[in-house]
Amino acid sequence: MSVSPEINTKRYAKLLAETLPMVIETEEENELMLTKVERLIDKGEKLTPEERKLLSLMTHLIQDFEHKHYQLNASTPRGILLELMEARDVKASQLWQVFGSKGTASEVISGKRGISKAHAKSLARFFNVSPELFI
Repeated sequence: MSVSPEINTKRYAKLLAETLPMVIETEEENELMLTKVERLIDKGEKLTPEERKLLSLMTHLIQDFEHKHYQLNASTPRGILLELMEARDVKASQLWQVFGSKGTASEVISGKRGISKAHAKSLARFFNVSPELFI
């Protein structure tokens, strides 16, 4: 790994040891990393080259976590269904009656089958939302 000539490796290593940046796996870790990033951003133009490098690293870690966990699946009818199921703690087995069978429910939830207009109306009644969400 090559380090930019303007980076003092000893100072950068010290910053890394103090900050302990790592792959973010929980909301709490993400919030902590965001707080650390904000502190660096608040320094503005006074950032050292080592702090800029650390800021870049932490930003990548945050972006990676948020891309994986905050991806908006809700842009498709199936995505909206999955978001509603998660938000309301609804299990697939609770939707069998909505779809008329276990097989149909499984195929829709897995993405192997689309949501019909009839199913959209049934889902809307079940979740108490507009049927347009599923069309």
